[in-house]
Amino acid sequence: MLDTEFCGEVIKRTKNLGLFEYQFLLKAIVSAGLGEQTYAPRIMFSSREDNPTLDDGISEMEEFFQDSIGKLLERSGLSPTQIDVLVVNVSMLSAVPSLSARIVNYYKMREDIKVFNLTGMGCSASLISIDMVRNIFKSHKNRYALVVTSESLSPNWYSGNNRSMILANCLFRSGGCVILLSNNKALADQAMFKLKCLVRTHHGARDESYECCIQREDAQGRIGFHLGRNLPKAATRAFIDNLKEISPKILPIRELVRFAVVSMYHKITNWNSTKGSGPRPVLNLKTGVDHFCIHTGGKAVIDGIGVNLNLSEYDLEPARMTLHRFGNTSASSLWYVLGYMEAKKRLKKGDKVFMISFGAGFKCNSCLWEVVRDLGDGNVWSDCVDRYPPESIVNPFLEKYGWIRDEDPSTFKMP
Repeated sequence: MLDTEFCGEVIKRTKNLGLFEYQFLLKAIVSAGLGEQTYAPRIMFSSREDNPTLDDGISEMEEFFQDSIGKLLERSGLSPTQIDVLVVNVSMLSAVPSLSARIVNYYKMREDIKVFNLTGMGCSASLISIDMVRNIFKSHKNRYALVVTSESLSPNWYSGNNRSMILANCLFRSGGCVILLSNNKALADQAMFKLKCLVRTHHGARDESYECCIQREDAQGRIGFHLGRNLPKAATRAFIDNLKEISPKILPIRELVRFAVVSMYHKITNWNSTKGSGPRPVLNLKTGVDHFCIHTGGKAVIDGIGVNLNLSEYDLEPARMTLHRFGNTSASSLWYVLGYMEAKKRLKKGDKVFMISFGAGFKCNSCLWEVVRDLGDGNVWSDCVDRYPPESIVNPFLEKYGWIRDEDPSTFKMP
């Protein structure tokens, strides 16, 4: 668990940073929206993040797999041999044998299990995995599928001083989730959610979108994850295109007609006026959606979606609190947000949950779930949900390290 004191120690032992980088990091961390209870891999606590081994990444993933998959199988009463499909997505670690093969070996799964191992898909990989299972289910009846989603941080710490690549160190944290899916109608009364629709949007053909979120080397040859300044613009563009396709699938006809009429009026008014006609019309997603499960890509991502969709603080609370408690856990972050809603007993039978995720490529994926039964079971939030939302989500980094802002570059030395 990373508190302010330990985060400061990690930054100080990164030798390639100077005063300007410290000042940049201070600003980034203070405004990131993360609290003091996020998690990092064990390699960080042995001060070896600059020299990771292959085993560090694999052991980090195996520890997660063996704990989470074991708990899910026990909770569901299933044997590993009953799993028909296994989809694993871990973007930043590619090992041989694959991580999915390691799971098959550990749990002694069947020889005819259908196995898929996804890498490089970024934070939107969860819904890509769900979509793969959905397509398999179309031609195979009464099947069980496991989707395993996480990220390996051990081999991916950036030790250079490129600002666009330092940001990833501030945002990404350890986490993961395992999801059990089935198309067996006899199990409908045991299900938590039913998938209603899913839409994937890929803007990889646009150079600006493709390059805004990419793993690369800096000028000194150090590998890191670049987050470009045009990332918000790329995300907005992908989200708009995704929304155009999924809206007719999730909203009632009356809202679609209202939006079409208002949009036409806005366009005609703009033609006839040099001053414009005010803000552009916005779809009222709440006519078909009860809860919004937003990827915790950062405070700016959550704020941007909130503004664009005219969402309330109540709607954004699950994403904000997940970012504060767990950080950006990449593709698994959506499930922590969903877990918050469950722990707060928000999810009632018949409710619709809209999931929105973004990922490198650049991709925007979204889907709609229907809650099958009232939910309020214990989950990863059980030990802390009563403390959320806190009175303030401001972390104490500024209080402890704010003095860095006033330092003179010519005399500065990190204590």
